[in-house]
Amino acid sequence: MTPFAALVLAGDRGPGDPVARAAGTPCKALAPVAGVPMVLRVLDALALSEGVGRVVLCGPARDALMQSSAVQARLRPGAVDWVAPGAGPSASAVAGLELLGGADPVLITTADHALLGPALVDDFLGRAEASGGEVVVGLVRHEGVQAAFPETRRTVTRFRDGGFCGTNLFALPDPAGRRVVGYWQGVESRRKRPWRLIAAALGPVALVQYGLGWLSVERAMARLSHHLGVQVKAVELTAPEAGLDVDTVADLHQAEALLARRRTARDAAPWRADTEEPV
Repeated sequence: MTPFAALVLAGDRGPGDPVARAAGTPCKALAPVAGVPMVLRVLDALALSEGVGRVVLCGPARDALMQSSAVQARLRPGAVDWVAPGAGPSASAVAGLELLGGADPVLITTADHALLGPALVDDFLGRAEASGGEVVVGLVRHEGVQAAFPETRRTVTRFRDGGFCGTNLFALPDPAGRRVVGYWQGVESRRKRPWRLIAAALGPVALVQYGLGWLSVERAMARLSHHLGVQVKAVELTAPEAGLDVDTVADLHQAEALLARRRTARDAAPWRADTEEPV
């Protein structure tokens, strides 16, 4: 696999964000999840991924960044670079792509993806590259997310294939895919209202098909590809944690609960004497 550069979008509402208020941090990205700032969990996952090379951190704002020596310690020019966030995720992505330059394939994710792990990153990148898309969106089935995290409330887009949640994982395997970032700015305000997003992106016929439950994921991506002039693909991920970003205090508690269960399971695992690592 050709290494992907990664953009981590870490701009947010600052101390007014409910997660930041609950955590007592200057912004959500620095809120600790099981004792570790969530943005560092994302940077750790990317550092351990086999498919990721250079990383650009878009945010948090400089005054918040100056309050976290742990995040500052991760910044290394040419390896993990920082750029000030834009007015929204798409503007931050534009700033990050400008800093990256070149034509490398790009992974875009967010700082609140607190359960992101290297295996999930590599699974998504492998599927994205194999899809042949110039723009690739990660999806996960809502029923799996709801079963794993019953207290969370996710935005659901209901296709003929079933209900899907976004994963905050986007890939631009081909330089042509970078053109969609400008389009993203135009539809950003509609991302929490699937029917408005579909109407804006695909037109009234697709909106009717969506309302009647006739629109499949494949058909939606085909219509979006025609609309944008780039090949858009969706890949389905199976790990339910792909669909949990920390938007609310309840999400934060659920993420910490899952990490605690994993830690308990790891501590209880038998140990191999030759490696001193859990089996």
